[in-house]
Amino acid sequence: QVPRAPSQPLAGSESRRFTNKHSKKALKASLTLGILLGMFFVAWLPFFVTNVAQAVCGCVPAAFFDVLTWLGYCNSTMNPIIYPLFMRDFKRAMAKFLPCCRRSGEPRPSAISLSMRNSNSGPRAATSLKNVL
Repeated sequence: QVPRAPSQPLAGSESRRFTNKHSKKALKASLTLGILLGMFFVAWLPFFVTNVAQAVCGCVPAAFFDVLTWLGYCNSTMNPIIYPLFMRDFKRAMAKFLPCCRRSGEPRPSAISLSMRNSNSGPRAATSLKNVL
């Protein structure tokens, strides 16, 4: 038997597992993007259509226009709810800084540790692709 060289493709089951994992991630990303864009269009499209109608004929009541404007503003309040529901990385990042989202055993990072991490001074761990991911 000849050992498999690194340039050869992965074995059948290994290749399928790799493909399934990435296709699930792509499907979840597509779903999240679809929900975000859908919410954006539902919230802002009536406002823009009404805005054009108002410019053309001036027949839109001011109260209705205000309601549609606030519907668009509500989209901005929905985003912080939608992102943590569908994005695990966003949820982890927010948990580091918001006390309501932190687990009981997880300490809050101090300002000093954050500034040391973001500056070029202080000890640094070796950066590799494994550490980044």
